[in-house]
Amino acid sequence: MDDYTKRPTPCGPATLGDLLPNFTARTTQGVKSLTDFRGQWLILFSHPADFTPVCTSEFVAIARAADRFAALGCNLMALSVDSLFSHFAWIKAIHQKFDVKIGFPLIEDPTLEIARAYGMVDADALDAASVRTTYFIDPEGRLRASTCYPATVGRSVEEMLRLLAALQRTDAQAALVPAEWMPGDDLLAVPSLALADVLAADSATDWFYAPVKDGG
Repeated sequence: MDDYTKRPTPCGPATLGDLLPNFTARTTQGVKSLTDFRGQWLILFSHPADFTPVCTSEFVAIARAADRFAALGCNLMALSVDSLFSHFAWIKAIHQKFDVKIGFPLIEDPTLEIARAYGMVDADALDAASVRTTYFIDPEGRLRASTCYPATVGRSVEEMLRLLAALQRTDAQAALVPAEWMPGDDLLAVPSLALADVLAADSATDWFYAPVKDGG
């Protein structure tokens, strides 16, 4: 791996809004760089190890939902400490067991260089046992959201899709996403900061809590 630019101090998770450092690494689909995905959304997700039960369940679920991510204009890329050859063997085992093809690239990160630079593991970590982090990266290469699960709990693909759609909605229209929102549900208007608007509202809550239609 090489081509790190403005490498951050690997002391913790990247901050939302950060322009993430570039990397170039071997993957199951050839050499890839983060900058290859400029102009598109990307979900970069890490997992503790190949040939583990929870990670296998995640890869099957995410691969089966690949078309749904693609429909939202989003690419997928995975990251693991295991070698490229281990990745190949695991992908073949998944295909044989579940009849599922892994169509997204899987990065090898044997030295944890990428995981450390991105704050997915502690700077002094000796292994990737705690790695199950998901980064939602926008077309400019900025981190827009992240989730971190323990090694014992798998991700929710439905929540990944919901969060991605929510981020895209807030970019497309001046609105906020409420709790439990699903595409098509009402959004919330951005509250006015003008006192005149506050006083003119019909009720005490209308100025800060006003549903608006989802423009899709």
